[in-house]
Amino acid sequence: MSASSDTQGRERGAGFFADARLALVIALFVALALVPLFAKLGAASYILSFATRAVIFAIAALSLDLILGYGALVSFGHAAFIGIGSYAVGMLSSHGVEGFGLHVLAALVMAAVFAGLTSAVSLRTTGVYYIMSTLAFGQMLFFFAVSLSAYGGDDGMTLSGRSLVFGRKLLANDMTLYYVALGILLACYVLCRAIVASRFGRVLTGIRENPERMRAIGFDPFRYQLTACIIAGMMGALAGVLLANQAEFVSPAYMSWQRSGELLIMVLLAGIGSLHGAIIGAISLLLVEELLQHFTEHWKLLFGPLLVLIAMFARGGLMGLAASLLRGSGSGGRP
Repeated sequence: MSASSDTQGRERGAGFFADARLALVIALFVALALVPLFAKLGAASYILSFATRAVIFAIAALSLDLILGYGALVSFGHAAFIGIGSYAVGMLSSHGVEGFGLHVLAALVMAAVFAGLTSAVSLRTTGVYYIMSTLAFGQMLFFFAVSLSAYGGDDGMTLSGRSLVFGRKLLANDMTLYYVALGILLACYVLCRAIVASRFGRVLTGIRENPERMRAIGFDPFRYQLTACIIAGMMGALAGVLLANQAEFVSPAYMSWQRSGELLIMVLLAGIGSLHGAIIGAISLLLVEELLQHFTEHWKLLFGPLLVLIAMFARGGLMGLAASLLRGSGSGGRP
């Protein structure tokens, strides 16, 4: 009787957290969809620009969380894909190719090729060696972009305008660009959620937990991890395409190791392996950065200890902390 009650309690708890997660995701995207309306109450241009940037980096953080949270692949060169997407826009635009669809297609192809080639090498290693190999490939692409003097070199390049959609300057409107970015974020989230829930996602999670056991029952970890890296890289390139359009500027700094570190912090901040946590983490980091910059230009000195405290006392990041509070309130304070 007691065992049956415990099982039912666990099932109710699982159902409660699943419902809470769904409610949180819906509330998150509804809130993001309403941002332009709130922007009209204040400095509309500034708020919309910040929100667009936050959504774009949320896409990049989401793509990293797919391989980090579900594949345990710690990439320190993931920002390279943001650079690939942004330079796809910059290079094509400089040669008169201004279509948004062509920019996206070029970015996806280039990212898939780069991810396939570099991951095929990096995945032959594990642990810190994998991390260092991703860092090496990311920096290799960074210095390659710096050497491209025809496209601005280290100074970057200013775009003549944003990408055209069916020959029209639809993205020139900041609100249109924001909703395009938000739509892509939603599509990427739904895709990642479908991947995680699929057989592929379950195998990927199994490889994260015990690669030897998965290999023993007939699954090749390399193939699944390689596919996940390619998908994540292509999503990161989408963020790069949007970032180039938002800033109307392309720079090698987009793919520096510091940017890759920021993406890792975004994922770690709200909790690894929650997908929506990556979105919340990206928005939270940019908000904290924006707020602290009003007090001091050395805002990272303040943010560093805050991140350490989260790591020490909030297991699973902000999402883990929220789950702990929900469990406490749900149990009525009982142990």
